[in-house]
Amino acid sequence: MATESEGVYKPPSALPTQVQAPAATKQSPWSYVFSGLWVITLGVFLYLIYFIFNRTPDAQAAAGGVAQKIFYFHVPSAYAMYLGGVACFLGSAAYLMRATDTRNAWARAGAETAVVFGMLVLVSGPLWAKKAWGVYWTWDPRLTTLMLSVLIYLAIAVLRAFGGDGEAERKFAAALGVLGTVTLPIVHYAVRKWGGNHPTVVTKGGGGLGDPAMYQALGVGFLAMTLLWILLLWMRISLEVSESRARHAEERLIASGQIDEL
Repeated sequence: MATESEGVYKPPSALPTQVQAPAATKQSPWSYVFSGLWVITLGVFLYLIYFIFNRTPDAQAAAGGVAQKIFYFHVPSAYAMYLGGVACFLGSAAYLMRATDTRNAWARAGAETAVVFGMLVLVSGPLWAKKAWGVYWTWDPRLTTLMLSVLIYLAIAVLRAFGGDGEAERKFAAALGVLGTVTLPIVHYAVRKWGGNHPTVVTKGGGGLGDPAMYQALGVGFLAMTLLWILLLWMRISLEVSESRARHAEERLIASGQIDEL
């Protein structure tokens, strides 16, 4: 076992004569907001599931019939992916202007949520396509450009996770986050530019929508995915900022000689 003379730990030269017990940690009001948001999100998802299977009619066979109900998760997931990409862009651009841990956390969390929801789109899309188009995958312009966009955000997430956490690595990832966001408008307008199987405008009957209840279900789906995205982004930013603070605290202790570097 290491001894005090080996420099593992150097206590301060003077200690207070009376040591008071630490006060009970007061829970932040934001923790209650976060918990409440989880409850609301869960409730919205449960209502969405009930609504689409009990209130919305099945779509016509050309749109996939019962399988078209995947649509109410598929399209909102794509929307949430766009939100993640925008968060990554804003955090990355802000970090390149002035580097802070919070801005870096926004950029990283945005990229990771874009990957999560992008994967939901890539999984749910082929399940619906098999029923509607007869195949799981076609090199549809929107599918192809969306897959490329997800791969870019995945590269950003992998770079941030395994490429080091130095200033140069952070700036390179931030620059990639800014450039990667250029793909989002391409995904959105791919159908108008190059055609394909996807409907051009969902609000004009695309996606098999032909009943007011279907539009209501889609609106609930957007709300559910947006709330879930906010929760995941919030969790990831909080974790990243906490890790940065812990790392800086450790660096200060090492610099002051109170602990040795592992």
